[in-house]
Amino acid sequence: MLIPSIDLMGGHIVQLVQGERKALEFSDFEYWIERFAKYPVVQLIDLDAAMNQGDNRELLCQFTGRLPCQVGGGIRSTAIAQEVLGIGARQVIVGSAFVQAGKVNAAFASQLAESVGRERVIAAVDSKGGRVVVQGWKEISPLATAEVMQQLEPYCSGFLYTHVDTEGLMQGFPMDVVHELRAATALPLTVAGGVTTQQEIDDLERMGVNTVVGMAIYTGRLLV
Repeated sequence: MLIPSIDLMGGHIVQLVQGERKALEFSDFEYWIERFAKYPVVQLIDLDAAMNQGDNRELLCQFTGRLPCQVGGGIRSTAIAQEVLGIGARQVIVGSAFVQAGKVNAAFASQLAESVGRERVIAAVDSKGGRVVVQGWKEISPLATAEVMQQLEPYCSGFLYTHVDTEGLMQGFPMDVVHELRAATALPLTVAGGVTTQQEIDDLERMGVNTVVGMAIYTGRLLV
């Protein structure tokens, strides 16, 4: 399944390369809402909240009121998760709060699952150079992706994996990584980071993996 991505920064829809350089910016929100309305789920990420530099809460409400969204970015407490679900998110995506001081924060994961329901939690496990990264991809942990997934499995309904090394580059997604991740968990798995072609999306779907696509859609490289 293809999941379109909407990343918000400074009141605009943006596309970043590897989480750092802004490559594209849009403010025609109605166009993208109408274009993505046919999809069963849309991924909505508040990059400002993820980077601890404010938030785009009003814009989040605009999108969650019109589209079926899984929402992430800066969700570091049960209170924030409840608030985001309260404005219409179907599920929350949580990453940095699950990894603290180089370890999986199982206590918080358990608390969150109990508070909002495990079925409404997606664990984001993002990797750069083979290690899990947090805090807006600025902090590299010593943890490997598979071990984090296995520890978080009891507390979430699925995983979102972003391969930061290829994110935004439109050079394809490394399929060898997918095989490792698919073997690490029986839960639903969604991947992002460089997917460019319909063939990749089809190949991933045959492996039982969903795909988040951003840059390839916004540049017109992938016509959906």
